[in-house]
Amino acid sequence: MQAFDYAAPKSLSEAVSLLQQKGERARILSGGTDLIVQVRESNRDLDLIVDGKKIRELMELSFDPQTGLTVGASVPCFRFYEDTQISSMYPGLNDAALLIGGIQIQSRASFGGNLCNSSPAADSIPALIAHSAVCLIAGPKGTRRVPVEEFCTAPGKNVLQGDELLVSLHIPPPPHNFGAHYLRFIPRNEMDIAVVGCGVSIELSPDQQTVKQARVALGAVAPTPLLVQEAAAEIEGKELDDSVINKAATAAQAAAHPISDMRGTAEYRVHLTGVLTRRALKKALERAKED
Repeated sequence: MQAFDYAAPKSLSEAVSLLQQKGERARILSGGTDLIVQVRESNRDLDLIVDGKKIRELMELSFDPQTGLTVGASVPCFRFYEDTQISSMYPGLNDAALLIGGIQIQSRASFGGNLCNSSPAADSIPALIAHSAVCLIAGPKGTRRVPVEEFCTAPGKNVLQGDELLVSLHIPPPPHNFGAHYLRFIPRNEMDIAVVGCGVSIELSPDQQTVKQARVALGAVAPTPLLVQEAAAEIEGKELDDSVINKAATAAQAAAHPISDMRGTAEYRVHLTGVLTRRALKKALERAKED
């Protein structure tokens, strides 16, 4: 492993100042489950690693009935699913938190780190998109907000400038009759990377007969995770029966443009996109009716 400097600032302003000094030669450390591996294997060349775990805003996990959920960028996954109130209100995020690596990884890995790694196959991103998450980003010019579906720009790349960092993720409070689900397919338990991932959310009408709003998101089928608005359009305003679910699955398949690699062929991934979309919608409907 190459030599690098380490800093553990206690404020956002100090962290931004360090990033300004080093630019692309510095990175924020959340859990380190991706970053440390990349540095160790010489896939990323850095002069400075800035630990975010001593910055209050990056470690915040809180819920407000009016404004919703705040998840600091460095909050480890286990804190999310061990909070029974939060995990029950945001079931799709809970699904993803339980899938990011094993239990040992979940004690370090964070939604923020998973997002900033910006893998097309990341488990957290489709779930965050399904839950309408928005990123709070800080830099020398202040803060800005970016919807999660606009954060990733290419495999391993995102909208963060060299002197910016992801502070937190903000998710609106779930409405009544709300359900969400994230699931993925992996080729075998030893390869913990999604062949396809699918996150969906639905809000039912007060009588629970029709879909008021919906979001469908996909992972591992394009250079970046996708928000598939065409799939949501197929189910909004309709009763979510098998016919409507199949139309949404077909729209999701049409949006998928995967590659073939060691995990599966492009054709197989398109097929799986339809299968997982149908399964995710049925589970989200079940949860919405229980709400």
